Amino acid sequence: MRIHIVTLCAAILFAGCGPASPPAGDGRLRVVATTQQLADAVTNIAGDAVVLTALLGPGIDPHTYVATEGDIQTFQDADLIIANGLLLEARMARVLEQIGRGDATRVVAVGERLDPLTLLNWEPEAGLPYDPHIWNDVRLWIEVVGVIRDTLVELDPANAAAYTANATRYITELEALHQYTLAQVERIPQDLRVLVTAHDAFNYYGRAYGFQVEAVQGISTESEASAADIQALAGVITARRVPAMFVETTISPRTIEAVQAAVRAAGREVTIGGALFADAMGAPGTPEGTYIGMMRHNIDTIVAALAGN
Repeated sequence: MRIHIVTLCAAILFAGCGPASPPAGDGRLRVVATTQQLADAVTNIAGDAVVLTALLGPGIDPHTYVATEGDIQTFQDADLIIANGLLLEARMARVLEQIGRGDATRVVAVGERLDPLTLLNWEPEAGLPYDPHIWNDVRLWIEVVGVIRDTLVELDPANAAAYTANATRYITELEALHQYTLAQVERIPQDLRVLVTAHDAFNYYGRAYGFQVEAVQGISTESEASAADIQALAGVITARRVPAMFVETTISPRTIEAVQAAVRAAGREVTIGGALFADAMGAPGTPEGTYIGMMRHNIDTIVAALAGN
């Protein structure tokens, strides 16, 4: 990891920070969003008023992604980079920090613009203060939409009215999504509201929607699950009689399958209730390729598995 970071930072220094790249030929801002969730938010707020590049696509894990030389050039050509921050993009953090020090490109880490009192702890003793999976609480994502709106208005005041109107419309849709999720959770018996996943991406989801969240791996997928972790989780599933657990679209199912085998060895059965979108969304052009569609897929999948419908 250190070798990758040093090489990429050196590439940035070699390229230099020079004058700001001009906006796209038609005057539009060039915007790069690191994750699909952020790109979808920009699309809903800005539409065609900006030239948007989504760095990561379906199935790409932001925890472990290392920027390529082409990515660095894309960053340097941008007027604005919107990142999640909170060390979600762990292997790009120093690259983004270096670019943000110049005058050419504005770098906004949306998670670091939120009130810290609304964030969940990660591992402060290891220099990792906050859980970065903020999009899994729709109410926090509404705050993120506000950060993106305000940034676009500041950089492109000519389109301020459109950005503001679009953000207002989108926030109304997000508020409806939040209420839909709360209503769907009520279909699950209280004692079965245990969400078991591959890695610990759903703590904000659990807090917002009333689930006990259990996972094999830690918050970052760079951590590895041990045999003790697998046995401990199997014990929780057995004790709580959890009917289903879930794989994730960006992570190999092997750890969840290992937990399933450990539960079976203890004399019980637990099904794999489907795949959830945790760190990435679905393919463009599909319902799950939007933030709202992804979140609806997740709650519908969870309810179908845990409520027995």
